Amino acid sequence: MSGKPRIGFLGLGWIGRMRMEALGASGIVEISALCDPSGECLREAAMIAPDARMVADLDELLSLDLDGIVIATPSAMHAAQSIRCLEAGVAVFCQKPLGRNAPEVADVVAAARRADRLLGLDLSYRHTAAMQKIREELANSRIGRLFSADLVFHNAYGPDKPWFYDVSQSGGGCVVDLGVHLVDLMMWVTGFQKVTQVTSSLYAKGKRLGGNPDTVEDYAVSAFELADGTSCRLACSWGLSAGKDAEITATFYGTNGALEMRNIDGSFFDFEAAVMHGTTREVLVVPPDEWGGKALIAWAEQLTRSRKFDESAEEHVLTAGVLDRIYGREEVAQPRLLARAG
Repeated sequence: MSGKPRIGFLGLGWIGRMRMEALGASGIVEISALCDPSGECLREAAMIAPDARMVADLDELLSLDLDGIVIATPSAMHAAQSIRCLEAGVAVFCQKPLGRNAPEVADVVAAARRADRLLGLDLSYRHTAAMQKIREELANSRIGRLFSADLVFHNAYGPDKPWFYDVSQSGGGCVVDLGVHLVDLMMWVTGFQKVTQVTSSLYAKGKRLGGNPDTVEDYAVSAFELADGTSCRLACSWGLSAGKDAEITATFYGTNGALEMRNIDGSFFDFEAAVMHGTTREVLVVPPDEWGGKALIAWAEQLTRSRKFDESAEEHVLTAGVLDRIYGREEVAQPRLLARAG
């Protein structure tokens, strides 16, 4: 394409505006259009991108011949809006989750493939300096052969929007909101291997939920195993008495040591990476690290080179399949995924 890609933003709540600010500061795109039903959100967004055109809805966005659209609307809208954009020939970067379940995610990825358009997802923790370093060290066998991992994301607060607590709109609770990052990190650093078995326990206000629950969970624990025998334990929650704002850790155990990403002093934003041998711990990465917008910036940089479909989008279907199995939905989702894989 000639010139900078022209980008529109659909959904301008806090996360949409933060991502737009980071992308605007990068200077690699032209922020051309803004869309949100809230006048207040539009006004705040216009302070960040004063030259952008304000539009009423997705139809008007799609009439502007944009190169890409960034979607940061409620989760229930993600799949349908992404598909509409892709079918109109527009590249998409979407907030997680891409869909409320694995079949929805598979439908979006299939639409991107048919349209031959770039599809990105805001899996932002991949882009922290701490996780980048850990992935590099795992690839270099810094801790020998990886055989296990513990992944945790406890948020002492719950979401502040009512739709998060409606399964039909959100697709689930803390697992689809926070656990998606943990599953993605595990799959990402181990090459998206097949997951051979999954067990899980989901709770809402201390009450155990059954499989495929119609109530959102606020606490979950899960264990799964990869094809090479690597085991993973996962825990995530909303509103847990954590004694701090958040506990976010990803610890990888090898035959010759361990690697860990850990948030500092309960922060949602500050992370360090460390390598551990026996009783010793060596810090490898410390803040500051402006990582919040890096996933979007990486998508935009790729867009400047090509709008074409990237095969890595299929990773999102695999991760969503693991989430469905944590929720006990595999009997519903797996046949559709197998059909697509075939």
